[in-house]
Amino acid sequence: MLLSVVVSAHRAQGYLRATLESVTGQSPPAGSGTAELELIVVGPPDGGPEPAVARECAERDPRVRVLLPTGPWDVGAARNAGAAAARGTYLLFLDGDDLLLPGAVAEISARLTEDRPDVLRLGHDRIDWWGTVQPGDAFPAARKQLFRRAFWEARRLRFTEGPYDDVVPVHRAAFLASDAGTLGSLDRTCVRQRLRRAGTFATTPGRAHFAVIGAYERLTAETGGDPRIPAARTAHLTAVLDDPGRIVPGDRAPFFRAAGLPGRYTAHRTRRTAAAGRARARAAVRAGRKSLRARVMRALYRADLHRPLDPSLAVYGAYWNRGVACNPAAVYAKARELVPHIRGVWVVSSRHRDRMPPGVPYVIEGSRAYWRTMATATYLVNNSSFPGGFTKRAGQIYLQTHHGTPLKTMGLDQLPYPALTGGVSFERVVAHTDQWDFSLSANPHSTEVWDRVYPSSYEQLPYGYPRNDILCTATPEQADRIRAELGIAPGSTVLLYAPTHRDYRKGFAPRLDLERLTRDLGPGCVLLVRAHYFYGRSARTAAGDRVVDVTGHPRVEELFLASDALITDYSSLMFDYACLDRPIITYVPDWDAYRAARGVYVDLLSGRPGDTPGAVATTEGELREVLRSGAWRSPEADALRAAFRSRFCPYDDGRAAERVVRRVFPVPPD
Repeated sequence: MLLSVVVSAHRAQGYLRATLESVTGQSPPAGSGTAELELIVVGPPDGGPEPAVARECAERDPRVRVLLPTGPWDVGAARNAGAAAARGTYLLFLDGDDLLLPGAVAEISARLTEDRPDVLRLGHDRIDWWGTVQPGDAFPAARKQLFRRAFWEARRLRFTEGPYDDVVPVHRAAFLASDAGTLGSLDRTCVRQRLRRAGTFATTPGRAHFAVIGAYERLTAETGGDPRIPAARTAHLTAVLDDPGRIVPGDRAPFFRAAGLPGRYTAHRTRRTAAAGRARARAAVRAGRKSLRARVMRALYRADLHRPLDPSLAVYGAYWNRGVACNPAAVYAKARELVPHIRGVWVVSSRHRDRMPPGVPYVIEGSRAYWRTMATATYLVNNSSFPGGFTKRAGQIYLQTHHGTPLKTMGLDQLPYPALTGGVSFERVVAHTDQWDFSLSANPHSTEVWDRVYPSSYEQLPYGYPRNDILCTATPEQADRIRAELGIAPGSTVLLYAPTHRDYRKGFAPRLDLERLTRDLGPGCVLLVRAHYFYGRSARTAAGDRVVDVTGHPRVEELFLASDALITDYSSLMFDYACLDRPIITYVPDWDAYRAARGVYVDLLSGRPGDTPGAVATTEGELREVLRSGAWRSPEADALRAAFRSRFCPYDDGRAAERVVRRVFPVPPD
């Protein structure tokens, strides 16, 4: 076996899946088999999402092994454990957010046929959260080279514990290989480091970075004072000193002295200050472009910002101010029960004020009352965003509930699809993310995606969606009442047709003859039609006794309860509907176009358990046949639905709202 790739997986839930797939998806070198590679994932011993992702990968690919060492997590110890378990001729160490670029293994194999270096330096680069690729940095790192395993073991190379664990083995290996004439290089970018906006140790300033000084002291001791160390040490320590992501200004002089760097710190600071001045001048130009927006916002609620925060005030919003709905509505209802002393106020646009239930307090977006509420509320709850350039004050607590499980690409994953983002400012998306204190997650898949596409320092709440609580607790009598209110005759078979919005199409234009479908299915079938909320309150389709337009119905959860099955395409409603364990029919006449135009995380047509929720149709004729033949409720469809529910509904037990309220609000003890 040529290569053992060791991945240390900790706090990388949004990135790990792509890292592992970048390794397992490598094309094998010509004339070899897949046994040329093994992947060893070393996860934290305390569980969490990383081991689950790794085990899922191992179930699909026999080349993948998962190790969970005991004891406190340490990157160096994890790498050592992976190296000890490795069987390949060469070792490559990656972090849980690195990528092995396509074709890398084939390139590495071709290079190693020329000779057998003990250490092979690899080309590498970095990519930030905006998708900008940059050259690799100069810091020594294990990801940048291969080590021949026999050489690693014979020289007793090991990562140290604590920060900067790879300084000693990386330098020692390079020195030893250079002396033996077995240090090689590959002029090809093989490894890509993904920079994380939410931060890692390398981008978190603090005195923990003083540990790099001790790392070079250990290196000096282990090599007997190798004369090549001073130059490498000075370059690395100076880079750490000048990196604002590592050393804060107040610690720079102490770091300079502790490191024993040449010259005087005042001279170094003068040079650095001049460079910083040039950077500030450039930043001032950028800031000027934003100043107008900031002045307008301050003018609207400058006076209210001087008021103290009201600890008994919470403000709610949903779907860009469309009224009381979704997860915020369920949180609001549960908060009234558990923390009745906290007054909830809703933000609604003037054109949707008629949707507000009687007795529910609200303010109109952009009004004086709105700005006062936003300036003084302690708790903020939304499934989208608050309008008007709102800036969160210190002491305010913001819960982002989201409003669906991501099937299509979201957040920063939309960057490769600029034509369909409608001029969205991703800088503003990220700035909004920075305001969140909590991000609600419906399932592990959502947690993984949110962590990557909305990078910031919020706390993930893996609690399930409060809006789905009713799906777990409703009685048959409630469903019968809803059917009666919709005018549906007892004993009818009710199908809910709920397609989603297409970025590349204007208006609601279903590729389905609704009247013909109900005629074909017979007199006992009723079709409820619900268009995406982007299209207003009506689907504008022909209606009658058996085709009912329910687009304007205030609660989609009630429509779920009234129906016997869901017909949808790419709508995230399918993930919620799965809570009911009722048939889901995927009707996707434009799957290839949708996937190419927007990108998807789940392949609905794959037929794999966990990906496909039930019967699938790609044409109107196929859909009629699925319904007429009974394939929509066959044992095969039931088995697919069970796997889909297991993957996407693990938290749904009817108590999500309670969990959220108890975590976010000060609930009195029972």
